[in-house]
Amino acid sequence: MIVGIEGTIERKDPTFVHINVNGLIYEVMISLNTSNAIQDKRVKLFTTQIIREDAHLLFGFMDMNEKKMFDTVLKINGVGPKVGLAICSTFTPETFARVVSSKDVGLLKRVPGIGPKAASRILVELADFIVDGEGESSGNSAMVEAIMALESLGFKKDAIQKALSGCSGDTSTLVKEGLKKLQRL
Repeated sequence: MIVGIEGTIERKDPTFVHINVNGLIYEVMISLNTSNAIQDKRVKLFTTQIIREDAHLLFGFMDMNEKKMFDTVLKINGVGPKVGLAICSTFTPETFARVVSSKDVGLLKRVPGIGPKAASRILVELADFIVDGEGESSGNSAMVEAIMALESLGFKKDAIQKALSGCSGDTSTLVKEGLKKLQRL
């Protein structure tokens, strides 16, 4: 499986690039966000390879979180690579995480190829979508860890988020505060 590609750009369109890797030229499908991020002739992309009966396809991303977002939405029944790329072209991973957490069907319907039913299904199946990476603050990672700890104790995600809203601190402080508030709910 090809998980990355590095080479020189031979041709660049908004939705794909041709990358020359030591004389072998690969066509890599890209999102509009990745297309805008490519500034140099030399490029390194994180890739997802999809092998079908009629094609071997490469999808490239400058940002690892964008690749993770693409891979995550592909796991949803009825979402293929074309719609996955449309989602990556419409939203950054951080914005998409906010859309999913706020369950905003209206924003998700703006993506070409996604109607109201598909938008609702995507939001239900991605209720636990979390973006991770270097851009994540330590406070945010403490919140994520606290939520996972409370979920492992058997509490429902909605109740946990209600209990932890407005709380801050390290993971252990958040878990203690959450437990206090969850006992009252």
